[in-house]
Amino acid sequence: MILTDEQRLDWLRLIRSENVGPRTFRALINQYGGAAAALDALPDLARRGGRLLLKVCSRAEAEKEMAAATRLGVRFIAMGEPDYPKTLQAVDTAPPLIALRGNASVLAKPSVAIVGSRNASASGLTFAERLARQLGEAGYVVISGLARGIDTRAHKATLETGTVAVLAGGHDRIYPSQNEPLLQAILEQGGAVVSEMPMGWEPRGRDFPRRNRIVSGLSYGVVVVEAARRSGSLITARFALEQGREVFAVPGSPLDPRAEGTNDLIRDGATLCAGIEHVTSVLEPLIASGPRLDRSAEEPHHAVGVEELWDELDLPDIARAPVRPVMPDAGIEDEAQTDLITFLGPSPVAIDDLVRQSGLSIRSVQTALLELEIAGRLERHGGNAVSLLGA
Repeated sequence: MILTDEQRLDWLRLIRSENVGPRTFRALINQYGGAAAALDALPDLARRGGRLLLKVCSRAEAEKEMAAATRLGVRFIAMGEPDYPKTLQAVDTAPPLIALRGNASVLAKPSVAIVGSRNASASGLTFAERLARQLGEAGYVVISGLARGIDTRAHKATLETGTVAVLAGGHDRIYPSQNEPLLQAILEQGGAVVSEMPMGWEPRGRDFPRRNRIVSGLSYGVVVVEAARRSGSLITARFALEQGREVFAVPGSPLDPRAEGTNDLIRDGATLCAGIEHVTSVLEPLIASGPRLDRSAEEPHHAVGVEELWDELDLPDIARAPVRPVMPDAGIEDEAQTDLITFLGPSPVAIDDLVRQSGLSIRSVQTALLELEIAGRLERHGGNAVSLLGA
């Protein structure tokens, strides 16, 4: 699949519109057959779901973002297109569009993520550098998040062999700013930089978990070098587990708080990593068989403990378009929607179960769920499950 320029613009408009996250995007495309038709349906879906006003990204806003991206050498790649990474495409919450700068071919090579503490120890930095360099020499691309500490050292060690930086903000809002020279070096030496966020978007705290699920999603495995117990690197590891990726942890001293998280990962079943052979021996069979599907697409509940993050991942308040007024008779629920609300609550329930319990057709259920979702009243989960917000 290769989108036309018009289709790409519609995809950008749809994913930038209010209450449209990755899962919602796919549901809308499946329901209406394309982004243009889905955009036309959004105001009516919001009205029927009980929403008076809805932010829908305008054509002018999307064109402005496209132009800003082009000036910076960024291009938008859609899921299903040849340059979209196959590993990321297997993830349930994969971005419909990624903004890419640099060499797309590195995204097609076997990759390993290396993450860890921003305030890493000297030994942690040394190990991260050595492991990254060895992985690069073995033919792996190293993925990381351009953060200080372990991320920075992993990127620097693989500039010549290939590295990919995943941003938490827009391509023109590099964080931390001190790593802008590193980002330029990545591009100049044949690497790539990826983001799902709009141009001009300043990263905030909640944007880093969103970024982390892309770091793990691009990779066959994630190596955590150093991490305290509440480290963002552990979020990356949990996403990796949910996505069917391998998790490796570098053991550390029990006296160092920066090793508490990695030691806990090993105790909980992560593969101990003390050298490159511990990574390659596990990943080589996986690479030969291709990327595994996201486990969250098979299971309604997030057993690895990341369910609290999904509302942030699928409620992208990144739409900057003007509010579009909806017809004044909003809040009138049809019979299908009323019936479904009876069966919905704060706990995720599979859509197939809703169909059976309600006695409604699949199409009626899907339409009613979209109405509630676009109105901001529904949350989607892995395993094709949904729950009612505010219940």
